[in-house]
Amino acid sequence: MEKRVHIAVVPGPGFSHLVPILQFSKRLLQLHPNFHVTCLIPSLGSPSTASKSILEALPPNIESIFLEPVKPEDLPQRVAIETQIQFTVTLSLPSIHQALKNITSNTPFVALVADSFAFEALDFAEEFNLLSYIYFPSAATTLSWYLYALKLDKETSCEYRDLPEPVKIPGCVPIHGRDLNNQAQDRSSQVYKLFLQRAQRFCSVDGIFINTFFEMETGPMRALKEEGRGYPQVFSVGPIVQTGDDAKGLECLTWLDKQEDGSVLYVSFGSGGTLTQEQVNELAYGLELSDHKFLWVVREPSSLAFDAYLRAQKSVDPLHFLPEGFLERTKEKGMVIPSWAPQVEVLAHSSVGGFLTHCGWNSILESVVHGVPLITWPLFAEQRMNAVVLSEGLKVGVRPRVSENGLVERVEIVKVIKCLMEEEEGREMRKRMKELKEDAANAIKEDGSSTKTLSELVLKWESLV
Repeated sequence: MEKRVHIAVVPGPGFSHLVPILQFSKRLLQLHPNFHVTCLIPSLGSPSTASKSILEALPPNIESIFLEPVKPEDLPQRVAIETQIQFTVTLSLPSIHQALKNITSNTPFVALVADSFAFEALDFAEEFNLLSYIYFPSAATTLSWYLYALKLDKETSCEYRDLPEPVKIPGCVPIHGRDLNNQAQDRSSQVYKLFLQRAQRFCSVDGIFINTFFEMETGPMRALKEEGRGYPQVFSVGPIVQTGDDAKGLECLTWLDKQEDGSVLYVSFGSGGTLTQEQVNELAYGLELSDHKFLWVVREPSSLAFDAYLRAQKSVDPLHFLPEGFLERTKEKGMVIPSWAPQVEVLAHSSVGGFLTHCGWNSILESVVHGVPLITWPLFAEQRMNAVVLSEGLKVGVRPRVSENGLVERVEIVKVIKCLMEEEEGREMRKRMKELKEDAANAIKEDGSSTKTLSELVLKWESLV
């Protein structure tokens, strides 16, 4: 009889941290059905409906334990989203410790895998005799930056955005300081100190899983594996993306069925991105003036780009915030959906020819898997870095220019839509994205680069049981 291998995973708080680590767990089970995964879930306030429904649909080999929720009032107020996530995990540590004590008391576990924001949980690995791993749900480029930042911090006295030259992270496309992740934009801030602390902690784990594939980020992956850098072992295990749900009969998919192949631009800012009222107006007018078909997921506006990220949405109809008469004027051209769309099914649909995205890594990988080129519109976190990788490195996306008043204006929106959907440059992007789609499919085949990487590690875990 095959030995059953038990591992524990700890996601970061928030839906977009929970999903990747659950997808990773499912991928492990696909390759090795004798695995058992226990997921310890920290959360801020009560878990969202989306989180609950994804947990209900899990296979029996993945067990989830909701930890005592952290009360929003216990967090420091008016701080960056990254700090809120970090503190939610810190306040959940006693619950994580207790849960590990309970589950390991009569079952031998071999490894503890934590989301990059839940790294503090790995402090318990030694106590419970577990191997420690980070699951890094972002790009290899971002991980390279985390580790390189420890060196650059010592060598640089000014703010990174004031550096005259782009930052040359080993193996990566050069990135201007202003495009580095939010946490690195103010070096005197608490969020920057937490960022360095996190990067430092990454250096002392048994390994880091990255949701990417070697063919998409060859330069960064090679640099991360170079001898002599003192980095932990790095495993590219992607693309791990959500598979489609059974979303048949949804109005937006029925609408897409009636459109021509490749004619629709899908517009969505992910599970947590929000725009200001002014920017919603500019985007609406830009879509209208472009004269292209569009499917737009609209969320209630907010001055905080990540407002919908950790907290449940208020029940206000987001369509009330669109310019007057917009829906009537565009009813032949476009479709607007409040708050949520079945993104995987939308991107897989033959009539979708482009994706205007906030550049969250989950959304990027879903786009790559379905071969849809991009308009890159980053909002927060490391999304500007992702936009640089896509538009300047891989050349599968076009990035709109932000004007001096901080808005992407309607004229610019029309320009990038036409570039992607009509012009030669867009055709070239589509061609490159098709090649990337093939590489992505090959990486997770039986003899693919990502499958081999994961299988070798799993054999090691099995030998420890």
